[in-house]
Amino acid sequence: MNSRIRLLAGFLPLIVILAAALLVRGSEPVTFSGTLVEPTFPAKDFTLQSADGEVSLSDFRGRYVVLFFGYTYCPDVCPMTLARVTAAARAVGPEAEEEVQVVLITVDPERDSPARMAEYTKAFGPNVVGLTGSPEEIASVASAYGIHYAKAEGSIETGYLVDHSATVTVIDREGGVRLLWSPMHDIEELESDIHALLRS
Repeated sequence: MNSRIRLLAGFLPLIVILAAALLVRGSEPVTFSGTLVEPTFPAKDFTLQSADGEVSLSDFRGRYVVLFFGYTYCPDVCPMTLARVTAAARAVGPEAEEEVQVVLITVDPERDSPARMAEYTKAFGPNVVGLTGSPEEIASVASAYGIHYAKAEGSIETGYLVDHSATVTVIDREGGVRLLWSPMHDIEELESDIHALLRS
């Protein structure tokens, strides 16, 4: 019996060191590729139109919302950004597809009808919804999220283009602005950030 006690006592320092290491590891700050917003601040709620009716930001409370402003006639940044975000969510797995809602708000309400938005977003996956509204409604929501946009000259094939901010805003489960992504982040960086968000 005494030998067993001495054996256990010999392991105590190791047990203490391992426990301390686990505590330190658990307290290490999570790093993000995107810009972390600390402290978070409330994301402005809005109500816009989808092909299935009105949609409000607050409808997604309890899930992460990836909010992006773009338009369906966009030749490059918009489809590339949506493709990366949705590919990253798929790479994380079913949990991300259930807990992460991607929202595309058009900055071209004159051409982007609810039906067109639905057709466009369908190509990126079931957890993407496209929203539109009146020019005044879009301007108000875009302003609340620091998004600037303006018509630009295009071509006969494309029609006019729309220059716009391409920041992606990630809103947490409680409705706070949590993270900002640029369109330059690659799929691996976005995947890592989504993993970290779901663990937090």
